[in-house]
Amino acid sequence: MNPSGALSGITVIDLSRLLPGPYCTMLLADHGARVIAVEDPRYRESGEFVAPVYRNKRHMTLNLKSDTGREIFFKLVKNADVVVQGFRPGVVKRLGVDYASVCRTNPEIVYCSITGYGQTGSMKHAAGHDVNYLSHAGLLDLMGEKNRPPAIPGIQVADLVGGGMNGALGILMALFHRERTGHGQHIDISMTDGMLGLLPAVQFFQALFGTEQTRGDTFLAHRYACYNTYATADGRYLAVGTVENRFWQNLCDCIGKPEYGPLQYDEARREEIVAFLRSTFKSKSLDQWEREFEGLDVCVSPVRTVAEALGDPLFAQREMIREMEGGAAALGIPVKLGETPGRIDSAPPAFGEHTDRVLGELGYGQQEIQQLRQEGVV
Repeated sequence: MNPSGALSGITVIDLSRLLPGPYCTMLLADHGARVIAVEDPRYRESGEFVAPVYRNKRHMTLNLKSDTGREIFFKLVKNADVVVQGFRPGVVKRLGVDYASVCRTNPEIVYCSITGYGQTGSMKHAAGHDVNYLSHAGLLDLMGEKNRPPAIPGIQVADLVGGGMNGALGILMALFHRERTGHGQHIDISMTDGMLGLLPAVQFFQALFGTEQTRGDTFLAHRYACYNTYATADGRYLAVGTVENRFWQNLCDCIGKPEYGPLQYDEARREEIVAFLRSTFKSKSLDQWEREFEGLDVCVSPVRTVAEALGDPLFAQREMIREMEGGAAALGIPVKLGETPGRIDSAPPAFGEHTDRVLGELGYGQQEIQQLRQEGVV
């Protein structure tokens, strides 16, 4: 735990699983929060323990369906600041660990619920995963090539952004409010809401052009040559993001077509220019184009593989690739605070690794802990 982090002194009890909630609490743990992740022991062999998002945390097992398990949970909650949970609406109430119940033990608690469709509305009980939240919010329809099926992104955008990041943001806002007023509150995070909230630029372009934005044919997705992807001679790809005309003109000058500069958004010449850039970029390899554009102000970048990105010197310079004990590589901390920088103090624990330690801190002796284990409580 980072004693000098911005969230030092904040204790978080995390009841969530998989990706959204654990990613949310990882962001808090990276900046000094004491996070205790609590998971039912029956998930030990499920293969669903996403280890990288448990760095800087303690992990314990606890069966909340048992009276003793709930008793232990409320001992944890008594001195906590935040509870995070990712069950479907109604589950925490049936378990007796809902916001109202927690408030009776700790009235100042900040309680964050992260679900697919929120705590209210006609779909609150619906099952879903990342692709469903993207599709329901209209984002998936914008992803992929024109006249091709929607393309599922290779990362879990709704989980990480709509759930994890929005959850962390909501918690920080609620903690700030509590600092001023002394009052905790419930936070209702819907991953689908979060995805719909990513549409302001789409709304802007629809109003600007008076037409609906469609897959593979929008202002910032393949319609124009200046914001597109292009295959190279060796089957790799370049990403071109020359939105402002000065960057576009620089690119046109570089590829020997300065006359295309003023025609950046010319509808009559649009397809001609796209076709020219496609044939031009296919004439050389990715490495050749990288050398050609080196040092030029053109907003052109290679489409890296994940392995290449992890080995890129930039991310070593930015401390975004960190070596953990045992030589394993970990992703760094993207939010870099000048006075209270985040820190990676501990590698991800094994499932339930800190159960005995946490229970010991609550006053349970080894014999009692052994009995709890035999009873299936932990």
